[in-house]
Amino acid sequence: MSALGIFVWELLGTGTLILLGNGVVANVVLRKNNGHQAGTLFITFGWAFGVFTGASIAAPSGAHLNPAVTLGLAIADKTPWKDVPFYVAGQLVGAIIGAILCWATYKLQFDDHPEPEGTLGIFSTAPQIRSYGWNVVTEVIGTFVLVAWILLSPTVKAGDGGVPEFGNSALGYAGVSFVVLVIGISLGGPTGYAINPARDLGPRIAYAFILPIRGKRDGDWGYSWVPVLGPLAGGALAALLYLAVHNLT
Repeated sequence: MSALGIFVWELLGTGTLILLGNGVVANVVLRKNNGHQAGTLFITFGWAFGVFTGASIAAPSGAHLNPAVTLGLAIADKTPWKDVPFYVAGQLVGAIIGAILCWATYKLQFDDHPEPEGTLGIFSTAPQIRSYGWNVVTEVIGTFVLVAWILLSPTVKAGDGGVPEFGNSALGYAGVSFVVLVIGISLGGPTGYAINPARDLGPRIAYAFILPIRGKRDGDWGYSWVPVLGPLAGGALAALLYLAVHNLT
């Protein structure tokens, strides 16, 4: 696939993922919504099915939707290094656009929200207990599980670009979505399980510099490196494990 094709499909897929993922959080957090106060499990399911939807759309590019996945697949020699910048650019731009579309969907609710200084959490993650080192560890572990499953699952045939195939690509994306769901339920409590640098950084940029939300806070840039570095490290470690196991067989 051409570099432009990779960029466009990753933009469309990641934009859809963020629109739906940020959207479910907005539905729960902002008042005067049908989903107001529906709870964490509601949000976790929304993100998981957002992964399925975005990945299905981005199937032509391999549906990475995540720089940590792209990095892991490149280290595992399943994605050409020359394509990595185009994957990441599409993912980041798509995440920014998805966040903007989420804001547009809930514009009236944002205007009506009584605590606008707390709306950053609709778009990006934050730890329940701030300790940068341990927050990184949490993100490394969660992302490691995701990328390791993509690379190591014995029930998966890895097709072009490392995309899981079960005879029907949609079923492969459903498998990834279930993994994202269990990561959110089991490991998402401490940091909100970014497990995706674009998922966190793109909406954080949109929130801080683009979205006209009354009374909003800054982008919490002191924490912003954690959901970037942690997932990238987790994806790289999963790829190294794959290479080590692969060399034994």
